Amino acid sequence: MAIDASTAAHFLRAQRPTSRADIFPRLAAMQKHLRARNFVMFRIAGGGLPGKRKLISEMDNWGEEHSRHLAMMVETYGEAMLDHVETSLLPLAWTSSDHMSFVQASEFTPLIRELPSDVLPFSGLAFPIRLGATGNGYLVFTAASLNLSSDAIVEHHVLGCQIMMDLLALDERRTVTAETLSEREVACLQLAGDGRISEEIAENLGLSVHTVNAYLGSATMKLDAVNRIQAIAKAIRLGHIH
Repeated sequence: MAIDASTAAHFLRAQRPTSRADIFPRLAAMQKHLRARNFVMFRIAGGGLPGKRKLISEMDNWGEEHSRHLAMMVETYGEAMLDHVETSLLPLAWTSSDHMSFVQASEFTPLIRELPSDVLPFSGLAFPIRLGATGNGYLVFTAASLNLSSDAIVEHHVLGCQIMMDLLALDERRTVTAETLSEREVACLQLAGDGRISEEIAENLGLSVHTVNAYLGSATMKLDAVNRIQAIAKAIRLGHIH
């Protein structure tokens, strides 16, 4: 069952979450569209340190009853998943020990990497996500069987990346320094983000160019950014500007 265009657009336009409680319903909705049984969003911890990387569940709906199965999945396929995300963004899939196929999308089969089957009592489809050192991981859906179109697979992969970006933004918001941006700093950043140069910002706000550059400089330092462009991007992620 594919997500229709309007539903996918709604996910991507969704207001930035203010907490993880806003993200869980989106994952549950994706699960429902796929008619899957469970989902789990993994983040890879340990960076690139040999032997230190591991899959950490950021959010899942397995519950205590099925937590053993979640641990089994990590033990069985964890190393393969960690290696795969370093070299490929193609989805991974495996078939359960009862030989029921999870993915039946003939036109997409060549673009799926099959993991060893007949190992776990459930089938799975894992979307690799690679967004940088702290944003690598997987969105996994499990079920007995599922018939998917290639469009559905691509759409859910895109949505999974969006959710990981939202999780990163929430983490960044929690760890950002307590020093807040002033109204002038926000105004200068917003206009800079709109493509205005310092002279145009100064004219728009009735300030001198020197003062505008000072505001942008102080905002850049408060956001722990290396330059104005990175400060604008970080301010957008944190919801200070749009």
